[in-house]
Amino acid sequence: MQLIATPQSMSFAAALPLQSGASLRNYALSFETYGTLNADKSNAVLVCHALNASHHVAGVYAGQAKSEGWWDNMIGPGKPLDTNKFFVIGVNNLGSCFGSTGPMHINPDTGQVYGADFPVVTVEDWVNAQARLLDALGIETLAAVMGGSLGGMQTLSWTLQYPDRVRHALVIASAPNLTAENIAFNEVARRAIVTDPDFHGGHFYQHGTVPKRGLRIARMIGHITYLSDDVMNEKFGRQLRDAVLAQANNTAGDLDAGAYKYSTQDVEFQIESYLRYQGDKFAEYFDANTYLLITRALDYFDPARAYGGNLSLALGRAKAKFLLVSFTTDWRFSPKRSREIVKALLDNQRDVTYAEISARHGHDAFLLDDPRYMDVVRSYFESMEVSA
Repeated sequence: MQLIATPQSMSFAAALPLQSGASLRNYALSFETYGTLNADKSNAVLVCHALNASHHVAGVYAGQAKSEGWWDNMIGPGKPLDTNKFFVIGVNNLGSCFGSTGPMHINPDTGQVYGADFPVVTVEDWVNAQARLLDALGIETLAAVMGGSLGGMQTLSWTLQYPDRVRHALVIASAPNLTAENIAFNEVARRAIVTDPDFHGGHFYQHGTVPKRGLRIARMIGHITYLSDDVMNEKFGRQLRDAVLAQANNTAGDLDAGAYKYSTQDVEFQIESYLRYQGDKFAEYFDANTYLLITRALDYFDPARAYGGNLSLALGRAKAKFLLVSFTTDWRFSPKRSREIVKALLDNQRDVTYAEISARHGHDAFLLDDPRYMDVVRSYFESMEVSA
């Protein structure tokens, strides 16, 4: 049975104080729900999204082909997060470009599009906004919070900001903070955007332009980090595009001509073609200012900072039971980072289940149908007791 998703929106007049010291007023959050909330509202599961995802986590939109939610393989009737048992909520983060208030919306204080003037947002700000939405839905305690990558950071933050509102936390392919290498990748991607001549200091909307060149490069950089070396070699290796191979075959007998016509402009290798395709697609739907905001939120997240870098002290506030999952070939959010969280939780004698999945797909493995991974998540949710 396929879920039919229905986008919803909720507006908030009261200002939301932000970690930066600024505040956001008259904002809206886009969200979707799946399943049925039980009588005592004890079966709610919040799913937090990663960088380029949204509130559309499962199901399809009526009459729209290929509109599956980004975690549709995980969430739905009979799936690991079973909507026959749980009431699932997906929320689009503030600053995004998929419905919730962000840089593309009007600033009520100026009457102009926010653009680059949209305030800096953090993981903690997103969690506070999500908590307000749950308040409005009458949900006091969550059966679970779940997320992968940046969504896993939000999940971890939920257990620290609202420890009494979360019974279980599923932190998947995530980390307690970014390494310097990860911050470096984010900065290179941001520089590609802000140096695009069409960026106009973040106010490109007023100029009728889109910094697509910068967005393409940013996406290409990001996509490289999401894949493992094994998968990249298996899918592409050093394969040349068909057109290049045809040219090589036509000139193979002419030693003076050489086998290949080298060029600094042409796309010759399959991996080049794939990355350009991903970059072109991304630049058509994602907002440049949103990319800057969300990657900064990634960079800033570090719950141990206020505790002198001691993660064990930081996680002492958590009361939830935890499931952590990592993937062996994920070098962007490596298993080592998940094990840091596991150790810190065990230092506090918390209830922790940890699964390290031998998977070949790198960071993207958390979105894919690995049976062992799906079975771990399914088993964890099946062990939760909720009333009918």
